[in-house]
Amino acid sequence: MFDPDIAPSGTLLGLLQRGRGDGTLHALAAPRAEALAALHHCVLRDPRRDWQVENRSLYYARLCLDLDAELDEIEQHLFHPDDLVNDDEARTGLALSVLGHLAAYGRADALRLLRRYTAAGSNWEWALDELALRDDDPGLRGLAPAVLARFPETTEGDAELAAVVRGAYEPRPWRLWAADPHHGPRVRAAAEQGAFDRWQRQLRPSGPRPGWSVHDILLWAQREHDLKPDARRPDAAARCLAAVAGPEDRPELLAAAASAPDAARAAALRHLAEIGDPEVLDLIEAAVTEPDASELVSQAALSAFERMRSISALDRARVWAHRPDALGDAAAAMLSCRGGQYDTPLVLAALRRTVRAEGPDAQILWTLVDGAGRLTISCAAPVLRHVYRETASSHLRGRAARALAATDPSFAAGFAVECLWDCEESTRELAARHAATADTRVVEQLRRLAADPAEEAEVQTAVRSRIGPETPDF
Repeated sequence: MFDPDIAPSGTLLGLLQRGRGDGTLHALAAPRAEALAALHHCVLRDPRRDWQVENRSLYYARLCLDLDAELDEIEQHLFHPDDLVNDDEARTGLALSVLGHLAAYGRADALRLLRRYTAAGSNWEWALDELALRDDDPGLRGLAPAVLARFPETTEGDAELAAVVRGAYEPRPWRLWAADPHHGPRVRAAAEQGAFDRWQRQLRPSGPRPGWSVHDILLWAQREHDLKPDARRPDAAARCLAAVAGPEDRPELLAAAASAPDAARAAALRHLAEIGDPEVLDLIEAAVTEPDASELVSQAALSAFERMRSISALDRARVWAHRPDALGDAAAAMLSCRGGQYDTPLVLAALRRTVRAEGPDAQILWTLVDGAGRLTISCAAPVLRHVYRETASSHLRGRAARALAATDPSFAAGFAVECLWDCEESTRELAARHAATADTRVVEQLRRLAADPAEEAEVQTAVRSRIGPETPDF
């Protein structure tokens, strides 16, 4: 099921939102006003489901250059009154990243806009990180008064400044300011305070200590989970159990995995799965299928099963793969990753079932698509092409492209061509290795990627592997 903000894949806006290579090609062929409207819609309303793993900024920046786009709309968005009350990074992060790439391409107006926003905007740390990679030393030094003025010279202000300096993603501006005669003492003091705070936390560990028993670790996991449900203490507890649990503790661990409170049960399930206990598969099935099992327990059981590497786990996966539930999905995912050719029917059935029932954006598709490529399931190509076209996730589309390269003989002359303009560098690298050079657009784009200083090294290596005496078209 698509998010309501994602346009259909057959439209220019839908192609650009997905970051597909066809989006760039269609935008360059469309009326300029229409192409700019779609581009600005994407830049100002981030279409990504997960901005931390999906790339769009370089893709949109390149299109800005191709369309000779002005930055007026981005400027209005950054300095809109909403910026005073909404400091969510998702509102401005993509626009700032696009400006960063434009600045790297030599757009002085983008550099000036980033400096202005660093001085006055709410998401100034992101803008400063972009400048740290692209601005010169005098430009960064000139921002010191505006940035440091955000932190009043009080105890609270100094503490906030120390936290920001400690957590800075790009330390270059802070190092420059630390060497400044006027601002240096305050920045250096903040950096020293941050290091001292880190040292103090290391001296006061709150987790398990030497001498703790299995019972103590399970109690700690449950107590910490009750205090901080999002802290993932069961995972930490499972790692501690691996260090202290012995054969004599098995009865207690089996009992905990069957009926302990949620966090303790999750930790015990993961530990038993990691050591390959013969009873853990039945415990996992019970934890997932119990009507009153909590989400924490069921997810921990599924995660524990997916981490197993034993032959018995694979055998059980072949039994569970027919199930139309989460346990069936986990089983199909395991067969996709570690099954043999005789598991092809099960993986293919799960792939088709998932697309029909959940659409082209289901999380389990990431693994099933990889499995179709790994097992070279040729008859999966129609489903893979559907996922490629329709998914809103650029990462899943890239996985579908890799699977198609292994299963679809038409990939080199088909989707591989548009993949040269894709938003994901891994997809562009795949296309650079496979795209048929009979299409003149392929040769031109390969040359452009090889000469583009913003392109990833892996992509340029793939491009250069296609350039040689045996390829005179280049």
